[in-house]
Amino acid sequence: MRTKIYFDHSATTPVDPEVLKAMMPYLKDKFGNASSAHSFGQEAMKGVDSAREAIANFLGCEPKELIFTSGATESDNIVIQGVIKATKEKFPERKLHIITSAIEHPAILEPCREMEKAGVLVTYLPVTEKGLVRVGDVEKAITDDTVSISIMYVNNEVGTIQPIAEIGGIVKAVKDGRQKAGNKLPLIFHTDAVQAVNYCNCQVNELGIDLMSISGHKIYGPKGIGALYVRGGTLIKSIQLGGHQERGIRAGTLNTIGIIGLGKAVELVNRKQSSSAELRRIKELRDKLVEGVLKTIPESQVNGDLEKRVPSNTHFSFLNAEGESILLMLDLEGIAVSTGSACASGSLAPSHVLLAMGVPKEVAHGSLRVTLGRFTKEKDIYKFLKILPPIIKKLREMSPIK
Repeated sequence: MRTKIYFDHSATTPVDPEVLKAMMPYLKDKFGNASSAHSFGQEAMKGVDSAREAIANFLGCEPKELIFTSGATESDNIVIQGVIKATKEKFPERKLHIITSAIEHPAILEPCREMEKAGVLVTYLPVTEKGLVRVGDVEKAITDDTVSISIMYVNNEVGTIQPIAEIGGIVKAVKDGRQKAGNKLPLIFHTDAVQAVNYCNCQVNELGIDLMSISGHKIYGPKGIGALYVRGGTLIKSIQLGGHQERGIRAGTLNTIGIIGLGKAVELVNRKQSSSAELRRIKELRDKLVEGVLKTIPESQVNGDLEKRVPSNTHFSFLNAEGESILLMLDLEGIAVSTGSACASGSLAPSHVLLAMGVPKEVAHGSLRVTLGRFTKEKDIYKFLKILPPIIKKLREMSPIK
């Protein structure tokens, strides 16, 4: 049987065996509802509390500042809608303003568009050709009416690491200035850190952020679980009614099994980040892949900054070769990749991220995202470099555009 190669870790990751082992008791004997007062519930809540402490330790926050959700999409929606909802109730006379970037995940962009329909002004910041937000653009965009800023930590398509700590410093300076000027409108800084947790410093105080979204299935944990860090005192309200759970911000029965898995996954990330060997190994494999592709395939390019980038990500464009066709032909060879973000895989439109970076439509259509992970081997890279060039050559020969 042919061995399959998985190069789509930005879409999802396999569950780590240690995570699965930690979850198993909660699928069997420890099945209680964590909100129940009896011993079954108390046993489940003990596991939830332990996971919450592990994640809080990783983020450098208080356990009570963590809200468990179904994933980053829900967390992002709570952020965008919940902050505006709470602020409108407290300052009904104010015209509110949100700042975000043109390369955010749809989980941010679509709620922002809904807020625009409700009369909220939204600024979508441009990015450089390398896929980076300019700190100066953020500073210039802030007005007296700005209530929230949401900039993703690591872009899910091209892997660029945004200057979150620098933006956090600007936000703090503006907050201090507002207090002196008597402007009581809050300025809340959020980052979607889904793609950052495996590789970047996520200590919330060092970053200067008020809200952070993370997701289990991007870090070798289970799907359907995420967490939202909410700094104490942050103005935010629930957008979902029906229960008192999670400080009233996220109603619904706690996903105990998923929470246990998320806690263990974060614990493993924390352990692996303390040793740079694993990050170095993945980066070396990624660099071999990039060098091999650019050397063997003419008219190919890497999209995004190669330095300010997570070590697992590379994103190529191949002139006169359609990305979806490349993906399907690689899949027939047992290699899984992506043409962009998994959330947009049903769309034939070119990537909004690449277009925002100034990549022409015809080049964007020939894009391929290749993301490595914890279980990637060197032999996988060599196989990919053997199989990809003939595929590109064949597609170009078939292309009507020469």
